[in-house]
Amino acid sequence: MLKDQDRIFTNLYGMHDRTLQGAMKRGHWDNTAGLIALGRDKIVEIIKASGLRGRGGAGFPTGMKWSFMPKQSDGRPSYLVINADESEPGTCKDREIMRHDPHTLVEGALIASFAMGANTCYIYIRGEYIREREALQAAIDECYEAGLIGKNACKTGFDFDLYLHHGAGAYICGEETALLESLEGKKGMPRMKPPFPAGAGLYGCPTTVNNVESIAVTPTILRRGAEWFSSFGRPNNAGTKLFGISGHVNNPCVVEEAMSIPLKELLDRHCGGVRGGWKNLKAVIPGGSSVPMLTQSQCDDAIMDFDWLREQRSGLGTAAVIVMDQQTDVIKAIWRLSKFYKHESCGQCTPCREGTGWMMRVMERLVKGEAELEEIDMLLSVTKQVEGHTICALGDAAAWPIQGLVRAFRNEIEDRIKAKKTGRISAALAAE
Repeated sequence: MLKDQDRIFTNLYGMHDRTLQGAMKRGHWDNTAGLIALGRDKIVEIIKASGLRGRGGAGFPTGMKWSFMPKQSDGRPSYLVINADESEPGTCKDREIMRHDPHTLVEGALIASFAMGANTCYIYIRGEYIREREALQAAIDECYEAGLIGKNACKTGFDFDLYLHHGAGAYICGEETALLESLEGKKGMPRMKPPFPAGAGLYGCPTTVNNVESIAVTPTILRRGAEWFSSFGRPNNAGTKLFGISGHVNNPCVVEEAMSIPLKELLDRHCGGVRGGWKNLKAVIPGGSSVPMLTQSQCDDAIMDFDWLREQRSGLGTAAVIVMDQQTDVIKAIWRLSKFYKHESCGQCTPCREGTGWMMRVMERLVKGEAELEEIDMLLSVTKQVEGHTICALGDAAAWPIQGLVRAFRNEIEDRIKAKKTGRISAALAAE
């Protein structure tokens, strides 16, 4: 279990003062000028050595991402864009940072922007986050007033401007290129890649897009050292991580824990266990709605990190753990996600535009059992035609939950179809 002295977010639950004064008392904005004095290369080196991987879902090494930014400007400005568009169903970990500990993010934005040679940073915040926007804007205003950001930030000679941009609530704007399009004032629709943002991003200039949590942890990593951060978790899965646990647990919560914590320990220690006990567990979606679910037998020895979950054909994603007990209609739960992805598809790519609607309608019939057995494989083949054939990851996100459902609960889908045909419940279902 993570000790209290190792927690990075010390005001996650809003128990303390979130103003600049309160943040300083808790150790933020401490000798920030000294951290900047380390120089660009040294900061990137420390972040690489710490093993920090992106906390937004894909888990790309953060230090490596930063090193892609051009060392010398060719006359174009460089930008850092922070993705605070947290709209994955089940995920609300960044929300707590913005609401209760906004100064971690503002300080992180300054240091990260300096490390990438970016004098301007934009925070793109989700449309539905109103109070979070207010808290964040208040923190930015305080820092401007105190001279921590703006002209000659922290008296380092580095000029830095930070802007908060409020989105309009489209899920697709969580995708980095759609976010850039929206930030430029266009429709939030993904761009073709390459060029990657580090070559041509916001307004055609070098840009890095990072998640809120990835940026907010950087000042603490620099203060405490890369060795300290990499001491948590398994190799290649280092550091602490915010987990957001929802669903059928006794106490849903957001908690900061060490990476590679066993799932059972995470649920028992922080959530008071699964509702009705561990034996009552049916399935867990370990990383927000877009990753395939784990069955109970997989959950017994599940480890919450990128690599273990990838080996199980699932993923850590945003570490939003959605717990479902035995009473859950998993087919209906996945249909509900299909409905969401169908609604949020931007419609640029034919496989996604057509496929998401098709998958949702078949799922709807599977919920009622009004389908043929061969339609299960047909549905699976459609998910394969959508997955990997779109310009952004929404197609994959729509396909994976369905693939996970068929892999784990095919017998349940078949039983429902048979029960509908014969007009009676199967023995397996009756036993439950």
